[in-house]
Amino acid sequence: MTAGTLIIVDHAVALLGVTTWFASGVTASLRRTRTALALLAVALVVTAARAIPVMLLAAHGWWFVQEKVLLGLPLLTLAALAAAAIAGPRLLAAARAQGWRPRAGTGEPDAPPDAPLKTPERGARAGDLDTVSVIALLTTAYAALVGFVLTFLVGYPLTLGVALIAVALVPAASLLTARVLDHPERDLAENRDTVPGERAAEISRRRLLGVAGGSAVVGAVGAGIGLSVRHGTAPVNGGGPGPAARTTVPVTDLRGPVTPAPGGVRRAHVLTARKATVRLANGRDFDAWTFDGTLPGPAITATQGDLIEVKLVNHDIDEGVTLHWHGYDVPCSQDGAAGVTQEVVGRGGEFVYRFRADQVGTYWYHTHHASHIGVQRGLYGTLVVKPHEPDAGELDLTLPAHTFDGTVTIAGGDEHLAPPGTSVRLRLINTDSDPHRYTLAGTSFRLVAVDGRDLVGPGEISRQALYLPAGGRFDLVFVMPDTSVALALDDGTATVWLRPEAGVPGGASDSASDSASDGASDGASDTGLATQDIGGRPELDLLTYGTPAPVALRADAADRHFTLVLDRGLAMVDGVPAYAHTVNGRGHPSIPDQLIAEGDVVRFTVVNRSLETHPWHLHGHPVLILSRDGKPASGSPLWVDTFDVRPGEVWEVAFLASNPGIWMNHCHNLPHAHQGMMLQVRYDGVTSPFGGMHATGPGHAHG
Repeated sequence: MTAGTLIIVDHAVALLGVTTWFASGVTASLRRTRTALALLAVALVVTAARAIPVMLLAAHGWWFVQEKVLLGLPLLTLAALAAAAIAGPRLLAAARAQGWRPRAGTGEPDAPPDAPLKTPERGARAGDLDTVSVIALLTTAYAALVGFVLTFLVGYPLTLGVALIAVALVPAASLLTARVLDHPERDLAENRDTVPGERAAEISRRRLLGVAGGSAVVGAVGAGIGLSVRHGTAPVNGGGPGPAARTTVPVTDLRGPVTPAPGGVRRAHVLTARKATVRLANGRDFDAWTFDGTLPGPAITATQGDLIEVKLVNHDIDEGVTLHWHGYDVPCSQDGAAGVTQEVVGRGGEFVYRFRADQVGTYWYHTHHASHIGVQRGLYGTLVVKPHEPDAGELDLTLPAHTFDGTVTIAGGDEHLAPPGTSVRLRLINTDSDPHRYTLAGTSFRLVAVDGRDLVGPGEISRQALYLPAGGRFDLVFVMPDTSVALALDDGTATVWLRPEAGVPGGASDSASDSASDGASDGASDTGLATQDIGGRPELDLLTYGTPAPVALRADAADRHFTLVLDRGLAMVDGVPAYAHTVNGRGHPSIPDQLIAEGDVVRFTVVNRSLETHPWHLHGHPVLILSRDGKPASGSPLWVDTFDVRPGEVWEVAFLASNPGIWMNHCHNLPHAHQGMMLQVRYDGVTSPFGGMHATGPGHAHG
């Protein structure tokens, strides 16, 4: 069972425990003793069962169980044992006395099993024995609720302050409950016209529910207060030395070459950010934010060694705009992180980006200010750098996927013709904040590059699906068969067709036999190809794909090691309390910077405690995937700039600190980044004149 499944199971068992303990307490307060006794037994069983998923989760890492092992389970166990010792015998005795034998000398039948006890005579205390049982049961319910809420609102790491608040809430709620139950005659006196027994039961129910709800609210507020005070932003060193640089350099001085490499040329572009109404492929008009009025923005292409120069002009985007070159390791001053590497380009402003095209591959660009809005509305485009001698006979298609108003589109898609035997390259780019699933029907293929980096020894793939993280890129290559090929996105939500060019001789290619094995045959109709069973295809595991090759970084000892625990909880985000996407229990800009030095080998352990997928993205550096859930990568060395950490997963990655600067390190589900899941990797001695994320106000970076 995966850690993600165990997290769900643990949540379900914990919630069941909360429910059964409260049900037992409430039914006991209503003098339904036999039902209360049965619910007590169920609650004890459920409480004991909590240990099973917790122990199994602990095998996946301490991060998943810390607050449970140190606080939640001990608190619940102590309260449950006390409830069993106090309420158990009393409920059992009451149940035996309640309707289990006929009334002496009357010959009357037994009372119904759950008949309520008679209301005591006026002036008598309302059942001291049962009041003690109710308090014991509800105290355990409060303990179960505190543990459950603690996991959702605080999670990892558990701090002493939060633990003290959580522990204090349980006796506070118990004392309040005792106070409520201790004055039934006052409630009766206030309602003399109402049947006493009915009114007492009604008041009891209302008060008990009020106490339970009030305790939950106080618990949430208390946990939030305890969490909000944790806002220190001193950098963490990852086990390496602290700040040691004797001199400092601002990010604005970190620039690259200003001329092309020998044989290269200058590629100049002007991108104007403007609002425009664009008609989508489905015929609907969309109020977009665009570069040059198109969706996506103009394609930027270059040959290795060229100098790329882009002048960004903001015509009318009031929120401001920048350009980030996703996955491209530009000098830090050109990275486009507003508030960190530059000021945001306001309406009427402009900024010039300049960098040499040293990296061959498939990339893209997008705004990096309020990008959770800007990218979704259209401020993105593609960047492709080709080698000096590209394959002149290759059909090369760049296919960025994007969702507008719930409709998934593939720009540059629709239909393409290619003579049989032609080499075809499909550059898939996911510009959304959620993953996409791709299938290629009609031929086998090879996945030759991931995130712009070539794989070693990629083998033929047939009848397998590709799972592309948010922000990620795949390059597929195949030889065009003499039958149609279909690229389906998300099981057919959008489809790109490649058809053999009519009238071009060529005969059956080497991939024709692969086509037949993939469900298409000579003369097969497009309808048949499009309706193949693509939904059930297994997902290709990139960590086992390709040919292994030695990489020094894999064996090098880490100079610094950082752990990022991804979760949801109460945190301060931009100075405001929020139910945030958190890293180590905090939201930006309160997450400490990660301090590194040039030349360091840096390792990250990335843990996902949440129930959502987080595509993790580091600026300025590719990371080498070392392992997932403790299983080492065994295929081609996998260098990526974005990798999906699914619920319950633990990833180990490494990179070489070779590009000085201050770099964003964040979830590329852009709303998640905006809601807290964003921090900085800072080289020792590098400073920002723009304040950085830790400055308040509109200028700081938004993922």
